[in-house]
Amino acid sequence: MTFGPGDTEPSAYRGGETASGVPALAPGHQVTFSRRELDRILRLYGRKVASGEWRDYAIDFLRDRAVFSVFRRSSEVPIYRIEKSPRAARRQGAYSVISATGLIVRRGHELDRVLLAIDKSLSLVGS
Repeated sequence: MTFGPGDTEPSAYRGGETASGVPALAPGHQVTFSRRELDRILRLYGRKVASGEWRDYAIDFLRDRAVFSVFRRSSEVPIYRIEKSPRAARRQGAYSVISATGLIVRRGHELDRVLLAIDKSLSLVGS
């Protein structure tokens, strides 16, 4: 395929712009999961996929929160959303697990403790 002067290949984009030509947000303007947080979430996701409970996921990095959505099927609404919201960190905790109906299943300051709400394999069993 030949491109004229000033044209670029559609799949290639210049720094500072998205593929659609819209200026990208600077990394400091988005909330993201750290490598440790994402590793913990993906380990849980891998176990749930292996057991057949979950099949797909999506990650969204927004201005006010980062969201890891979990799907039973890719065509459905997410069955859970794991959210990190730094604005709520001092009050209720930065992390929350939200069900498909919008119910906050658990909220807290530590990701591992919040994920226990949906990670039944790691919950403590009393004797």
